Amino acid sequence: MTSTAIEPSLTWDDGAVLALDQRALPHRRELLRLETVDQVVDAVRALAVRGAPAIGLAGAFGVAISARRHTTAAGLDVPAVRADAARLAAARPTAVNLGWAVGRALDRLPDGPDAVLAEALAMLDEDIAVNLAAVARAADLVEALTPDRPLRVLTHCNTGRLATAAVGTALGTVRELADRGRIAEVLVDETRPLLQGARLTAWELGEAGIPYRLCVDAAAAAAMSRGMVDCVLVGADRIAANGDVANKIGTYGLAVAAARHGIPFVVVASDSTWDRSLPDGTGIVVEERAPDEVTHLQGVAAAPAGAGVHNPAFDVTPAELVTAIVSEHATVRPAATAARAAEQLAALSGTLYRRGWMPGTAGNLSVLLPDRDGRVLITASGRDKGALTPRDLVTVDLATGRPLTPTGPRASAETLIHTAVYRATDARAVVHVHSPYATAVAARVGARDRAAVLELADFELLKGLGLADPARTAVPVLPNWPDVARIAADVADHLARTPGHPPALLVTDHGVTVWGDDLDQARNRLECLEAICQLLVLNPPAEPAAPADS
Repeated sequence: MTSTAIEPSLTWDDGAVLALDQRALPHRRELLRLETVDQVVDAVRALAVRGAPAIGLAGAFGVAISARRHTTAAGLDVPAVRADAARLAAARPTAVNLGWAVGRALDRLPDGPDAVLAEALAMLDEDIAVNLAAVARAADLVEALTPDRPLRVLTHCNTGRLATAAVGTALGTVRELADRGRIAEVLVDETRPLLQGARLTAWELGEAGIPYRLCVDAAAAAAMSRGMVDCVLVGADRIAANGDVANKIGTYGLAVAAARHGIPFVVVASDSTWDRSLPDGTGIVVEERAPDEVTHLQGVAAAPAGAGVHNPAFDVTPAELVTAIVSEHATVRPAATAARAAEQLAALSGTLYRRGWMPGTAGNLSVLLPDRDGRVLITASGRDKGALTPRDLVTVDLATGRPLTPTGPRASAETLIHTAVYRATDARAVVHVHSPYATAVAARVGARDRAAVLELADFELLKGLGLADPARTAVPVLPNWPDVARIAADVADHLARTPGHPPALLVTDHGVTVWGDDLDQARNRLECLEAICQLLVLNPPAEPAAPADS
């Protein structure tokens, strides 16, 4: 897909924002000229300009308008511009792009109004490039996930050029798939109560010549059950760090139905839509809109006078229901990666328990989740390692070691040791166990108040540790401080100042910690080290002979 074939939804024109009035479509094509901050705020609140990327761009241009209007011969009235920026950012609370774009434009304020406008114009160009990259990646993914034939795609709300600078996200992906000859039909949810699907998505698809049929929101699940849908494609207004997705109300129900019928549920959104300050979707503020959007249809009352109304603009879809989130940079599979990792950790826990290496509740395992957000999945504290299930895993922040969800089981007491290893190495998996021979050697070699070293040489099994020099190594034996944070600090210090260190360490009277590129490699390295320690215990080095009496 090329951006030149798609008319921009908003532009800058001599001190004002020009935007298609999305309230008038599809019946009338009206341009709004927004010359003041108040007009921009009103247009965003009234959904004349809508879609997370588009309202972000409108907000950035609003800051440019304010900076120009508050610049006089006396200079720039910075407090006034900041006040306008705060109003712009608060116009709609759920879409993270709005606050992000306003903040980015505001950062250029010290350089003057021209710099603010230049930043907003740069964001406009970037949004087109970002969306082109995201839709190409998303289309590749959809083709990989679906049958090799023209596809029936279901989409919700409007995620096309009207919602972005020019290309679109989920609907942009539909256009890209259509360009590849892969679209048989698009089912377009009406998207109650404001009919963004019926009014806007249908209009865009008609303009593009892509076959579609309107679908009332309540019919989508039945269409899936009848085999009429190969993939669900939606956008997002805010994505939490764990992959929970806020999108137009009705999205959550689609995700539940798609999961029930084994249909890929793919979210397409720019990286700026991620709000990594929120651990999960419970912290997303969901906008509650006016009752008359539900009680009235095109100005005509459709409900009894005085009817109570629940009218959230968005809902939050849990990460475990999302097949993939696609941005310009990456494809993240929050459900698959976390669920698969939890299953692997639970299975390995049971294996090591049965070998006697994780007795009772002792020991802990973790993996670094394969995304860019610094999340570690680790076994919970106090859980029987022989009966561990995928529910007994906790997601923690790599930087702090703190759980990312406020409820649920507590993370392992040794979490800080794991996160110290991840931060200092390229490890993707860490195993900490109380295997008998390594624990015995650690007790014999280690000291309670200082670090020691286990020198190993000429063991064939050293090849299994992936060492630069497989003939010899020195495994640290760290003190077993009562405070786990102190042990973690020792781990971090040792790894930082010891180049070429082996992927393992011992803690006096407290077992062995080993790491690797994945759980299999970490387990293999553990087995090699335990076997070496077994040889040391069963065949201790001979004591040097005493000198003969003269």
